[in-house]
Amino acid sequence: MGPALSPSDPAQQLALDDLGTPLIDTTFVVVDLETTGLHADADRITEVGAVKVRGGEVLGELRSFVHPGRPIPPAITAITGITDQVVADAPAIEEVLDHVLAFLRGAVFVAHNASFDLAFLRAAAGRAGHGPLEPLVVDTARLSRRLLADEVRDHRLATLARYLQARTTPEHRALSDARATVDVLHALLERAGSLGATTVEDLIELTRARSHRDFRRRSLVAQAPRACGVYRFLDERDQTLYVGKATDLRARLRTYFGQDPRRRVAAMLRETSRVTWVETPTLLEAEVRELRAIQADQPRYNRRSRTPRAPRWLVCTVEPFPRLAVVRQPGSQHQHPIGPFDGARTATAVREAIEEVLPIRACTPRLRRAQDHPACVLKELGRCGAPCDGSQDAAGYATVVAAVAALADDPSPLLSGLRRRMHEQADRGRYERARELRDLTWQVARALWVLREHAWLCAADELVLQRRSDDRQETLWLRHGRLVRSEGGPVSAGPVASARTPHDPRPPEPATPPEPAAAPSWEELELVRAWAAGGRVDLVSTTVALQAPVAGGRVLAEAIAERRHTDRRVRADRQLLSGDKVRRRAPASTDRRAVG
Repeated sequence: MGPALSPSDPAQQLALDDLGTPLIDTTFVVVDLETTGLHADADRITEVGAVKVRGGEVLGELRSFVHPGRPIPPAITAITGITDQVVADAPAIEEVLDHVLAFLRGAVFVAHNASFDLAFLRAAAGRAGHGPLEPLVVDTARLSRRLLADEVRDHRLATLARYLQARTTPEHRALSDARATVDVLHALLERAGSLGATTVEDLIELTRARSHRDFRRRSLVAQAPRACGVYRFLDERDQTLYVGKATDLRARLRTYFGQDPRRRVAAMLRETSRVTWVETPTLLEAEVRELRAIQADQPRYNRRSRTPRAPRWLVCTVEPFPRLAVVRQPGSQHQHPIGPFDGARTATAVREAIEEVLPIRACTPRLRRAQDHPACVLKELGRCGAPCDGSQDAAGYATVVAAVAALADDPSPLLSGLRRRMHEQADRGRYERARELRDLTWQVARALWVLREHAWLCAADELVLQRRSDDRQETLWLRHGRLVRSEGGPVSAGPVASARTPHDPRPPEPATPPEPAAAPSWEELELVRAWAAGGRVDLVSTTVALQAPVAGGRVLAEAIAERRHTDRRVRADRQLLSGDKVRRRAPASTDRRAVG
């Protein structure tokens, strides 16, 4: 028997944006297949049955036998009643498949144990040269496990049809089973509606929710927009429990209510009284607002960014024979400051690099001008000019200190000296030490590069930057590196307003503390720097002439590029040695979004 098709309204493939379509307006195609076995790759389809419904009304049906191209096993015939003689004159799956795919177009795919039927259709489509079959999927078996867990002994189609009083009894034939599944689907949709599931998106999230209680609490975020922004979970005393950011507030917030398996999330939701959010024109502004709120409110369910990094400076002490020291903030007892670095570890690494290359003393005792101290082992190693015992006079030591001071403007002597030491160690067979010096070179190069980037970002009272992509532009207003405002939207050739514009149509976020006059945190500067490095950035305006050292820039860039190249090669070698293959991340298949 050939395909029997009823007319159906043309529609496009249901997209993610259609997930909010009310269930009453959603077109479902309920499918059932009979096959020669259980394996989609090895076995074949023998019968197709499908029913298209919307709003409780049947719009059309499809039924066809399919010639499997091989004998039907007797065990399958005993279950379905389909014999080789029944399908002898039936069309091949390639002929039927075009009708099936047309029938599915624009609808949500429904089946009982949908992964089974969808796997056979995908295998057939692949063999016939069709494109990928990726509909939105509703699995009535999985939906039943969520809604009828305590009411039925199992979730087989026959059991559900009997319990829910379906008008059609399933009998292991494609069309009758599809009709029975339609009745089961409608009954389950009524149950889901009582829990507040009114859209396809709700239906999908219901099957993923940890409990009905979590699903019902989605009302806290029901009005969240599909926009970029920052959000807060608040308890009954309006204390902040958690702060986060999202490129899509609606999608991200809804995942908390059922889809997130972490125990901490479940505990947080039990304390949550309300959820607030603020839309932002750019993701960077959301990231900055999130960071500031975490550091100000100290939400106990946030683990990252609660404690700001403590910047450190590298300075020379003010004494007859200065030495290098790592300090929190330069003072009157310090000179030639370099920094701030992101922490003591980085500042210490730079100090060790300088002491490796230049003969500045590394000992901590304060030396008298009389130079009557005994020398230490560093003199014997050639690592120090030994001003302590008079081997190096004050004038000679002053040239070393001057060389240290010059490194802030031109790090080339430092990096070339480290490379020279690295090669010396390698030539002597001290490969571990050579590797340590190589890593130290890379660490110092990156630290000094970041210092230069931060310096020009913080230089102006007002700095306006604009980054453009093919179809979008983003504009930032910075005051000494601290984000004041951002705008984002389609590319426009129009002028950019000043941050001093008296009227800003976007209301400020009430929960954000007032901006202090202090410099931005290291983390905030890094967010802005990463944004500036993410594409071509144009300087729109500035209140001062921006300056940056030219000397050493090429050496810094080459060291950073070398590290990236080496890291990529090391990762590739490790994957090769471990037998792992590098796979491009495939787009998330729609049945991961599926109900079932």
